[in-house]
Amino acid sequence: MSVQVGETAPAFELPSHRGETVRLSSFAGQKNVVIAFHPLAFTPVCATQMQNYEKEKSWFDAHETHLLGLSVDAVPAKIEWAKALGGINFDLLSDFHPHGGVAEAYGVMRDGGISERAIFVVDKAGAIVFAKVYDIPTLPDNAEVRQAIEALG
Repeated sequence: MSVQVGETAPAFELPSHRGETVRLSSFAGQKNVVIAFHPLAFTPVCATQMQNYEKEKSWFDAHETHLLGLSVDAVPAKIEWAKALGGINFDLLSDFHPHGGVAEAYGVMRDGGISERAIFVVDKAGAIVFAKVYDIPTLPDNAEVRQAIEALG
């Protein structure tokens, strides 16, 4: 079962395709965070999902919200995928080692070795304010996420 609204978001630090290590705790008190688990890079729905975030990045920035895309893909795959998508200016994180450790912590690791498609919104205090697991072939609607962020005021 995945973590629920009202719970504290499990802490993590993962490597980004941008060459940095990203720690969830670094956003505390400063930014909300969208944690978007996606099954695999180089797949059609995942590509569209990340491109949709990129298209709306200015909206998320204006609402003090940092985007994180997570999958079990290795960093080199994330780097090449970001290039293939035309450039991604938010962090694509690698939950590669230990394999799916963050997905496990959030309760969204599948038996097949990939994560569910799931989105968690974490507020500036570190609490989960939105949590939803989607069917793998379903493209999440950014309107749901924007609504959760707007509700934070």
